[in-house]
Amino acid sequence: MRERPPISRPWVPAVAGYASLTIGILDIVKAVVPPFRGTRVSEIAGLLPGTVTSIAQAASLVMGILLVMLAHALKRRKVRAWRTVVLLLPLSALIELVHMHRIVSAAISLAVFAVLVANRREFYALSDPRTRWRAVWNFLLMFVLDVAIGWVVVNTHPHTIVGDPSLGERLQHVLLGLVGLEGPVVYSSERTADLVYFSLTGLGLLTAVTTAYLALRPEKPAAELSPEQEEAVRDMLARHGARDSLGYFALRRDKSVIFSPSGKAAIAYRVVAGVMLASGDPVGDIEAWPGAIRRFLDEAKRHAWVPAVIGCSEAGGEIWTREGGLSALEIGDEAVVETAGFTLQGRAMRNVRQMVNRIERAGYTCRVRRVGTLSEAEKDLIRGAADSWRGTETERGFSMALGRFGDPADDECVVVTAHRSSDDGAAAPGEDIRAVLHFVPWGPDGISLDLMRRDRDADPGLNELLIVRALQAAPELGVDRVSLNFAMFRAVLARGERLGAGPVLRAWHAVLVFLSRWFQIESLYRFNAKFHPLWIPRFVVYPAARDLPRIGIAALQAEAFINVALPGIPFRRRRHSRAGDASGERAALPH
Repeated sequence: MRERPPISRPWVPAVAGYASLTIGILDIVKAVVPPFRGTRVSEIAGLLPGTVTSIAQAASLVMGILLVMLAHALKRRKVRAWRTVVLLLPLSALIELVHMHRIVSAAISLAVFAVLVANRREFYALSDPRTRWRAVWNFLLMFVLDVAIGWVVVNTHPHTIVGDPSLGERLQHVLLGLVGLEGPVVYSSERTADLVYFSLTGLGLLTAVTTAYLALRPEKPAAELSPEQEEAVRDMLARHGARDSLGYFALRRDKSVIFSPSGKAAIAYRVVAGVMLASGDPVGDIEAWPGAIRRFLDEAKRHAWVPAVIGCSEAGGEIWTREGGLSALEIGDEAVVETAGFTLQGRAMRNVRQMVNRIERAGYTCRVRRVGTLSEAEKDLIRGAADSWRGTETERGFSMALGRFGDPADDECVVVTAHRSSDDGAAAPGEDIRAVLHFVPWGPDGISLDLMRRDRDADPGLNELLIVRALQAAPELGVDRVSLNFAMFRAVLARGERLGAGPVLRAWHAVLVFLSRWFQIESLYRFNAKFHPLWIPRFVVYPAARDLPRIGIAALQAEAFINVALPGIPFRRRRHSRAGDASGERAALPH
């Protein structure tokens, strides 16, 4: 593909977007609010046929809405938005000049048109990945906007309304007008009646056309890992998976994958709110990482996405910053326990030892197994139990969660279950599960925590028992290292409470402790610290500091801490999962 010329005037898209937004808002206001039309204009317009001026004002309203809708895409350099705005601006200027005699407004529209044409090379970005659910969102948002604007159109001519229609009749007039029918509101002025009719009909037609376009255009899933891509990534993990504990999570089937030119490395990502979000390090041969990173950045540039990485290692961050000219910021630490040195003996492990002994005396037992050794009935029981304890309908996870359990392709995963029969002993075999840990492979000799859930009515300390038994059984499974939870801002929490910490560090520590009332920041760090792990720093990679808030929001959306799905409509479910979901919440400490 031919390379795009370097961006020479980066301010142009932003200015064009704000200009489109401003012109669109003014077109809407002038079309629906009579005082903005001016008495002189009204006198001149009176010389023209009423239907002509009414259609012109309705067209101005519709084009104003379109310009407002396209403003954000124009700022993001979307080429389709540029093409549409370039067509709309001359039409808007023509209506302003011929039918409304607004010379200044027409001149501004033509000036913006000239700037857009002269700087057409600044608008090159392709469309975002899409699904037909965007048509649903478009219809709902446009409908709300139509009703709001239609209400203003119907009620901004009070002196020409015959009688005193009720609120219900006025709303009925708006709704009927959107589908091209006359409503119960009657106007004494034929020109006003025409204006209201054509404005409402134009709004309804705009909603219908844009919704139909979004619904009928070819569907392209926002993110999907094809079977062929999954096989290629698994082959890379088999050879190079020991490098990164998060590598196996690249096999989530709601991620897209981009490969290096040699095919020896790949980057898993998802596009969220205009951010091309990768997680962990690239998968595969480290020598091929630069090629995959360059392709990733080229793809982000083609679509005008913000490239970002969350949770990469220090080695990965160095390559990202070197190859992409990006910046890196440490966001926390991953807790890794080496099983050979783990023991419950000694004063340092006293609290954990006492908690484990107490929970076992309460009648709890643990089983540690490879998923491949489970029967389908056992998988169903574990999956059902984990789903029932989730507490919400939202499946969380992106960077450190696999999003499924019991898939035949994941037989090397490790599951730890805690069991306890009910007091009356009535529980059937397999139905006495009280907690579940699920680990994914981390190379040939490691496992990485994916899922941690327990019965909310179970006794405190059950999570500690599960982790201890997993660490103790690890050598028999050939596992030398176990990656546990990720602790956000661990270094700040650890250093901020030490003697001699400076005022800035103490202030930042106080903020994190305060936020821990709602987010499990401090509690997760202290839970991990009980097992005396090695702390491995993780980083976020970003283009510029101004992009960090946007990246943060996109990451929260990807992890499902911010859910923008329609209530009751699971359109963000992992449609490509080949087995039932029991998605992980690795960084969220259960109660």
